[in-house]
Formats: sequence, C-alpha cells, structure tokens
Amino acid sequence: MIRHQVLKTLLFLSLILCTGNIALAKAAPEVQFKDITITTSIHHLLLFGVVKNSHQKELEKALYSGIPMQFTFYVELYRTRENWTDEELVTLEFDHTLKYDILKENYQLEIEEQNNRIYTYANLDEAMAVMNDINGLKVIELAKLLPDNSYELRMKAELLEKTLPMNLHYIVPFISMWNIETDWVTIEFTY
Repeated sequence: MIRHQVLKTLLFLSLILCTGNIALAKAAPEVQFKDITITTSIHHLLLFGVVKNSHQKELEKALYSGIPMQFTFYVELYRTRENWTDEELVTLEFDHTLKYDILKENYQLEIEEQNNRIYTYANLDEAMAVMNDINGLKVIELAKLLPDNSYELRMKAELLEKTLPMNLHYIVPFISMWNIETDWVTIEFTY
C-alpha cells in the first residue's frame, strides 16, 4: 500500500515537472541561426553563424547540477544541378560541450572542430556566446568547387543535455523535454 502511494506521488511529480517544462518551452523564444556568412579564405570555403535564444534557465540549472550542455551542429554542402540530383560534397557534424566546474567555479567549453580545444570562462554569458558561435569553420577546399556552379549549404543546431549517468534519463523522463533545436537553414550561392 505504501509503495503504491509512493509510486502515485512520483508519477504526479513527474507530470507536474513535465507539464511545467512544456509550458516553458512554448513560452521561450525560437532558437535560430543569425548572422550567417559564407566567405572564402585563400584555400577554403568558410562559414560563420550564431545561434540566438539558446540560453534558458532550466538548462542553466541543469548545468550547475553537473549535467553538461552540448550543441551539436550539422553542416551539409551540395552542388545543385538542374534536371539531376544534387551532389553531396560535405557532411559535417561537430559538438560544443559546456561544463561547469564547481570546485574552480568556472565554465569549460570544448570546441570539437578546433581539435577539441578547451576554453575556460569565469562568466556564463561569455561561455554561451562562444558556445553559440560558428567562427570560420572550414567547410571545403576551394579546389573541390567548380566555378560558375550553384551550391546549397544547409545547417542546423541541436542543444542537448548529455545523457544522465547510469541511465537516469529513464527515471527522469522530462529531461528530454529540454532538448532544443533550430530549423534547417538553407543558403544558396554561386561560386
């Protein structure tokens, strides 16, 4: 009988937390890419862009609880061809992972596309600004692009909390409600 009451209480609390997270997710501004720029260096096609509206209080609380935040970025490049299927040239996937070090009271940000380089910040806003930023990503060598051809670059970002230890996400199912993603953004250009 007591076990039955405990299970009812846990189910009730999970529903309350889940409902609260759904309401917060609906009220939050849309997460999206802004300030997207495609340019070239001497040898590469470069991509710049910023994810806006990704900072959410629930995620911040989870970060302080020891759960790392992770942005996974997806970038695809196609050569578009009339009356023919598009040719996929590049598919990239890379992560930005943010952790809070309770003992040192700082934020550690790992940038995978920069050979897993780790940056340390004293301020969450500074860490989030870099976490949201794609800064000069080398998409493809220019030698692999054909002049006077049309191309399409697609990009998307997903903000995920890393999996809880020991499969706790099965016990705390509302954690998955905190996953946030942008829509696919498509940019067409001629090289």
